[in-house]
Amino acid sequence: MKLTVVLPTYNEAENLPLMIEALLALEIPETDLSILVVDDNSPDGTGKIADEFAVEFPHQVKVLHRQGKEGLGKAYLAGFSTALQNGADAILQMDCDFSHQPRYLPVMVENLHSHDVVLGSRFAKGGSVDERWAWWRKLLSWFANSVYIRVILGSPIRDMTGGFKLWRRDVLVGLSLDRIRSNGYVFQVEMTYVAMRLGYTIVEVPIHFPDRAVGESKMSVKIGYEAAMRVFQVWWRHRRLKSTDRATAVPHLV
Repeated sequence: MKLTVVLPTYNEAENLPLMIEALLALEIPETDLSILVVDDNSPDGTGKIADEFAVEFPHQVKVLHRQGKEGLGKAYLAGFSTALQNGADAILQMDCDFSHQPRYLPVMVENLHSHDVVLGSRFAKGGSVDERWAWWRKLLSWFANSVYIRVILGSPIRDMTGGFKLWRRDVLVGLSLDRIRSNGYVFQVEMTYVAMRLGYTIVEVPIHFPDRAVGESKMSVKIGYEAAMRVFQVWWRHRRLKSTDRATAVPHLV
């Protein structure tokens, strides 16, 4: 299986070398792993660091340079499109800050043999978040994912905002990526909801979700509030989708 890890970056100069090394060190049976760094013209030189790794590991590391910071959703969609165009059989999306830990990838790949999408979940049984989180932050995150979004979207998934996902190629093709309109953190919700509406099977694998060790988080209260309000838009936009609406053409969104 040809697996491409799509890794969006913006000011991740400290984390990127460690993440690439951790991913390349993984041993996953019958899996050819490569990394696609999608850099939004990071002012801290992340893109240059990615280029250096691409020179050192030309068959395993590629870089997609974008003109500027246009949002997480657009970065992922461009990365997905490029990975599909390059023949990936499976695509992993993850953050570069080690809140998504590479050590979970082997078990996620194992689960992909029997499901269409594998979601690294903080709120599935056995999952957890950073023990340093304040109680109110844990409660708010749990409520948003396990109650609020699930009720609005009628979803069985407990971590709808989770961004640690492994997709089969045919699922990302079937989603028709130009359907996806969200560009912030609700992008994760929309991707999972559309996959669910189209009838793809999704399994949650429990993970521990630590806070980033270096760098600054891009999350804010404003972003979280906006995401919560946009859940209704996601429901309204895609509520009538069914499995017969799956697409067949490989997207080109770079």
